[in-house]
Amino acid sequence: MRSKHDNIAEYILYIWQMEDYLRAFPEHADATPELHELNEMMHREGITESGHLQLAQIALGELEDLSEQLQNEDALYRAAMFRLQPSLNLLKAKTDRPTMSDIEACLTLLYQIMLLRLQKREITPETADVQQRATQVLQFLSKTYYENSRPL
Repeated sequence: MRSKHDNIAEYILYIWQMEDYLRAFPEHADATPELHELNEMMHREGITESGHLQLAQIALGELEDLSEQLQNEDALYRAAMFRLQPSLNLLKAKTDRPTMSDIEACLTLLYQIMLLRLQKREITPETADVQQRATQVLQFLSKTYYENSRPL
């Protein structure tokens, strides 16, 4: 499994992707030890139909906490989030969870774009611009998480 330490945003997206894969193809749950383990966790946590594993939720919470800290301490990060805010608000308004955090909205955006690309659907230039800005925010968060969590 991907390491949360190396790139926490990719880790969350990977878990979400594997959850969807196991929901779509439950017959493949034993294809690898990793899929078997994730499938077992999904059953134990009661999320075989929808929802996210606790390990993804915990990682998301860590990213949200880091984002909040950086908004208080880093003017460049705060400015990047401010510029992204209108797009995130629009995205959240179009979901069934309009109160999701900004970081979850960034991850949801990237995940939805990945799904659209898998379906070979067109991405508008506006969406590509928001994707780039959200990716930059998540890259910065992941890099900061990595730097702050590595062993001494």
